[in-house]
Amino acid sequence: MKNVLVATDFSHDAYSALFYATKLLSDRPCCFYILNVYDENTALRGKTTKLFGSNKRLEALHVESKEKLTEVIHKIVRDNDNPRHKFDMASKKGILTKVIRNMIHDHDLDLVVMGSKGDTGAKEIFLGSNTIQVVNGTNLCPILVVPKQVDFKAPKEIAYVTDFKKGCVKQTITPMLFLASLFAASIRIMHIAEEEILNSEQESNSRLLELCLKGTDHSFHYIKEYDDKALIIDAFLYIRNINMFVMVHHKRSFFERLVREPVIKDVSMYAGIPFLILPIED
Repeated sequence: MKNVLVATDFSHDAYSALFYATKLLSDRPCCFYILNVYDENTALRGKTTKLFGSNKRLEALHVESKEKLTEVIHKIVRDNDNPRHKFDMASKKGILTKVIRNMIHDHDLDLVVMGSKGDTGAKEIFLGSNTIQVVNGTNLCPILVVPKQVDFKAPKEIAYVTDFKKGCVKQTITPMLFLASLFAASIRIMHIAEEEILNSEQESNSRLLELCLKGTDHSFHYIKEYDDKALIIDAFLYIRNINMFVMVHHKRSFFERLVREPVIKDVSMYAGIPFLILPIED
């Protein structure tokens, strides 16, 4: 991973996500593009919308965005102090998802990093609206969602959650394998069994995954569905002391229900474990 984009709204959560990413990739030479996106509705520090016409207001927002980005870069350089890392800022007017899609192409990005939600996000909500929009509208690059102000912990145990209903080639899970290799991590494949036995397609996909994981420490875990899937996953992550969990962004799957669920209370995984979302063409 050489080119990493970190989106920021200048909240503490966004900075925490940036700091986590620098620790995660501390041994790798990386360029971090720190992105802030604004539009006509963005709040302007110390001003009201009535004081500015549209063009003048946008100009002021651009200046303020660049000033804040400069502050973020100065802070992360002090906190990170890693000669392998380079930081560049990007202040863009527009729609967050569209801007990120363009930057993925323009900068050949390997990873997008976001906080799970901004300062206004309710604690019981899994992902904030901006994060959900990017996840659902940017299925081009792995996205790492970092929970609110989580302390960095080397991911020694990584959970890969799958229903085996769709296969994936090694290219799809390469980002997960790469991160596992950095920390000599083990991968725990979690399957929530909705059926007594796997059908032939699921069996084939399971064998394919086994081949893709050759050379990486891993194990398969089959859990009968007795409860809400989110709660089952949460219990598994807790029991196995998981440091990061991973899913592939399949359409029309449990993944979509998970990220669209508006309120899921008392589920600790939403508060404490980074979530890596892998893209795939359905």
